Amino acid sequence: MRKILEEICSLPGISGREDIVRDYIISKIEGYCDYQIDNLGSIIAFKKGKKPAKNKVMIDAHMDEVGMIVTGVDSNGFIKFAFVGGVDTKVIIGRNVRIGKDNIPGVLGIKPIHLVDKADESKIPSSDSLYIDIGAKDKEEALKYVSLGEEIHFESEFVEFGNGFIKSKAIDDRAGCAMMIDLIRSDLEYDCYFSFSVQEEIGLRGANATAYTIAPDYAIVVETTTAADINDAKGEERVCVCGEGGAISFMDRATVYNIDLFNKALQVAKEKNIKAQPKTRVAGGNNAGAIHKSRGGVKVLTVSVPTRYLHSPCCVCKYEDIESSRDIVKAMAEELASC
Repeated sequence: MRKILEEICSLPGISGREDIVRDYIISKIEGYCDYQIDNLGSIIAFKKGKKPAKNKVMIDAHMDEVGMIVTGVDSNGFIKFAFVGGVDTKVIIGRNVRIGKDNIPGVLGIKPIHLVDKADESKIPSSDSLYIDIGAKDKEEALKYVSLGEEIHFESEFVEFGNGFIKSKAIDDRAGCAMMIDLIRSDLEYDCYFSFSVQEEIGLRGANATAYTIAPDYAIVVETTTAADINDAKGEERVCVCGEGGAISFMDRATVYNIDLFNKALQVAKEKNIKAQPKTRVAGGNNAGAIHKSRGGVKVLTVSVPTRYLHSPCCVCKYEDIESSRDIVKAMAEELASC
């Protein structure tokens, strides 16, 4: 799973441009399950277990990552862009990016400090004031390499460091995809459905469709969530802590979770000696927000990997939390399939 995580995090795949990620996932699950690709581009997979399931269980993770899209080229050959998903301008200035299918290298540029008005020096620059420099001499040359509508993704090396930490782009939510690939390639106790969904970062769109198609009784969303275990954050402000296991949500901005599933997940983790922790702040949202409203309603659970610096080129998590999250998901899928 560690090797799969490294490979899949390195792939480009902003919302609506998940093709390369999808092809990679298919190469890893083919022969281990039956699968189909829906009209939006999500993968719906069915894994036969040792026993038929009493209840239909769906496990979901999204393939897409935040990034940018080309909206124009100015007369000097600099690329203008719009964000795809929620990106904080502060974290991208000066970062390396790659553009389009040819992976054209670029750097996110900003107006030089000596040209900035004194009154604006302490302000965070707007995204409209930023540009991407690909080294073109003018608009005509730039358009030989870059086209409108092409994706822009962060360039960020996958690095293992410190005491079991990992740094990479797109850990949100390629960690969930890696866990689901690992589960599909393993022996499962019960039949199970898997949704590798598209376009989560721009409105939970892919999961809305896959949940309708699968029509599950229960769903488990495999995600990442903000770990604010940093200086000056205390108590519930930390949200969750790297190294303390998968984070179980009781509520976020898109879903109020079934309290029985929340309690059951923590109980099962304790019984099986799997590290787990509650997510202690109502923040963020994920595909559970779409899935729980599908058809006549679906009972949902979210298990997230605590991750620092989400939606940046340098997400940081602990590999052991990915393992514990996978183990919680597997145990709860068995529990829900047979209850």
